Amino acid sequence: MKTVLEVNEITFGFSKDRMLFEAFSLHLRQGEIKAIVGKSGVGKSTLFELILGNLHPLSGTIVASKVSEVFQDPYSSFHPSYTVGNQIADVASLDECDHYLDDLKIGRALLEKLPHELSGGQLQRCSILRALLMQPDLLLLDEPTSALDNVIQLDVMKMLLQYLPQIGMLLITHEMDIARWCADEVIRL
Repeated sequence: MKTVLEVNEITFGFSKDRMLFEAFSLHLRQGEIKAIVGKSGVGKSTLFELILGNLHPLSGTIVASKVSEVFQDPYSSFHPSYTVGNQIADVASLDECDHYLDDLKIGRALLEKLPHELSGGQLQRCSILRALLMQPDLLLLDEPTSALDNVIQLDVMKMLLQYLPQIGMLLITHEMDIARWCADEVIRL
């Protein structure tokens, strides 16, 4: 299996007095899912920002294959004035979306709606659809099921796991039960 993420000995902090990462390393291969858990403020989301290249480590290196992300708050990841389908089509083709729609239990009609016309759970499933249609090698999941009820959480995680043979996944979660259930490795920050 190919390596989709290499985080090598990174050091990062927002101030010299408080480093979030010191010589931190993480490697992820296609077909693996690793979960990052920890209290608020320990650097979980900052790690994603570093992987995405929005922040840069003070030292060390990060090499990531084609990345897609599912954010915790779906309302902040969609523009309120454009249909969900138009926004997905801006970054990926909708030609292959039918089987994803079935897996995610969302109807095609939802794609014609504005984000505020969908429930948080529906919009989060659309966010997952967008991320998968981008055909990533690496999928960053920032609390992807936090907007969903317990039954749908499990269904969505099962659906995501079926795509593991093609991609690697890095999951941020506060749900230790989900982390233990689905991850090959749980990393505590």
